[in-house]
Amino acid sequence: MALLSEVDRGSAAFAENAAMMAAALAPVAAVREAVEAAAEASRARYEKRGMLLPRDRLALLLDPGAPFLELCPFAGYKRYGDSDGTGAGAGAIAGIGRVSGRDCIVVVDNYAVKGGTVTPDGLAKKLRVQEIARDNRLPLVSLSQSGGANLSYAHEVFIPGGRGFANQARLSALGIPQITVVHGSATAGGAYQPGLSDYVILVRGQATMYLAGPPLLKAATGEIATDEELGGAQMHSEVSGVGDYLAQDDADGIRIAREVMAALPEVTPQAPRAYAAPLYPADDLMGLVPADPKQPYDCREIIARLADGSEFIDFKPEYDAATLCGHIRIAGHPSGVIGNNGPITAQGAMKAGQFIQLCDQAGIPLVFLHNTTGFLVGTEPERAGIIKHGSKMIQAVANARVPKFSIVVGGSYGAGNYAMCGRGFDPQFIFAWPNARTSVMGPAQAGQVMRIVAEGKMAAAGAVDTAKLDALEQGTAAMMSEQTSPLASSARLEDDGIIDPRHTREILAMALGLAATAQARGGNPNTFGVARL
Repeated sequence: MALLSEVDRGSAAFAENAAMMAAALAPVAAVREAVEAAAEASRARYEKRGMLLPRDRLALLLDPGAPFLELCPFAGYKRYGDSDGTGAGAGAIAGIGRVSGRDCIVVVDNYAVKGGTVTPDGLAKKLRVQEIARDNRLPLVSLSQSGGANLSYAHEVFIPGGRGFANQARLSALGIPQITVVHGSATAGGAYQPGLSDYVILVRGQATMYLAGPPLLKAATGEIATDEELGGAQMHSEVSGVGDYLAQDDADGIRIAREVMAALPEVTPQAPRAYAAPLYPADDLMGLVPADPKQPYDCREIIARLADGSEFIDFKPEYDAATLCGHIRIAGHPSGVIGNNGPITAQGAMKAGQFIQLCDQAGIPLVFLHNTTGFLVGTEPERAGIIKHGSKMIQAVANARVPKFSIVVGGSYGAGNYAMCGRGFDPQFIFAWPNARTSVMGPAQAGQVMRIVAEGKMAAAGAVDTAKLDALEQGTAAMMSEQTSPLASSARLEDDGIIDPRHTREILAMALGLAATAQARGGNPNTFGVARL
């Protein structure tokens, strides 16, 4: 049954909501522009060396006109010494794109901004894209040129860095090919990233790979050697056998990568059945969410702009109004959708838990639309078994075997984040709208909690200082507000990126399409990965 929208696009409230969402998008776009400007400022310097900028390399690699879904573009924003915010992306451009007609994970080291050095967030981002490659059985193409680990945080990346190498070995063993073009230096541990790849392309006169560079070699052994003698592209192609292909320049290396990808077999995705577009335009998604986050709205209005033909089969609509469950299709792909029209009650948790199990039984992927303050608290909810039933919902989310996709369209607070398949529950993808907030609780609530606790201690001591309580409450709220902003959350990789609400349907369609053919795309697993013999 098609949903009937009750939104008045011509109302003052709709215009106010749309203005709020546009204002929330503005700083997100500004961060992207600042990063690009920082890279562009170095263009002349690198062109003199015959090098292409990272975004230019990416453009050459991808099929012209094909979609590219960038992942974690705000990782590291204003963290680990990034005072000006141009470190957003944490040293790499990563995403899902099409190379020689095949969907791939692509990682391009952004050496043009802060040298592309790897911070803990940069490592976490690369580990995340490896997870996505594994879960979706996608080949991984790396265009490598990095300053290596940022030595200021070497102790934080050393042990987790080993996981990245283990992941590479396991991807190879799963039959998921990895192609690396080495455009610059790959030193020490960094040499193992291409070394563990299935196909290695080295750019003549630019690429170097060695466990110890010339200065360290001289200090350790007294031996003197040039970069090329020790680990140059020609030496590794002709003598050591580390390189499989020798490219003449950046563009030639990328051409070879595309040819290698074209030579690999690809599963042709089964086309979903014919589908109709939603009855309402995607632009409406800008004006649906109230500017005041305390003002409720019906999540069905969002679903009506995501679902094919705006059709929605509402599951147990009379049983609980605050938790919404039902069946939809997105670009022909069947999906179960769970949304929030309020806090999660005991009944809502039971309803959602049952629906999740039904979808898991039928092999139907799940889409979670987060906008909840969490589980309902109070005497009545406790007597109704909110802990018991909430735990059952969390168990259902954690153990469902079908692909799960999360979109944070508003607040995602407390255990509600867990029940709605937040980052800790390993959704296949999780994206956030620019108005999203993810936290243990809201800033105002956190300030009030701190005030109540402090006031109790003061009262017990016999002296209550109202001015100190006011400062504590306001300071806590301000701190929480800053730490839970969309950009701050995305910087910590609590999501895979902040998206324009108008792009939600096409992103979900891409994700569902990848999931639909993931197993067939898996290649030929073995037990050891491909060794460089």
